Amino acid sequence: MLPEEVFKRRRRHNNTPAAILLIMANFIVTALAVTLFTDKDHVSWFFWVVEAVLGLYNYYTIKRNREEFEDKNTVISYVISMALLVVVFFLFKGM
Repeated sequence: MLPEEVFKRRRRHNNTPAAILLIMANFIVTALAVTLFTDKDHVSWFFWVVEAVLGLYNYYTIKRNREEFEDKNTVISYVISMALLVVVFFLFKGM
């Protein structure tokens, strides 16, 4: 009864770009990992495991959505977000 295009149009999360979802996932996972697995004097080994798995997820997502990451603005925003993750790490660790 419904045309087939109705089901093909529905993509991921109301067409939110994969780059935005990836950046949000990076910040959420990193903030939680820093909060749970670090303190002022010590970084748990499990924090690095979580970050390694996040890195694999980033690689997989970028490889799967290669055409979206060919845009210069998307690449610049992704690189800036990665730099901000380092800042988030030191801000949360310093608390």
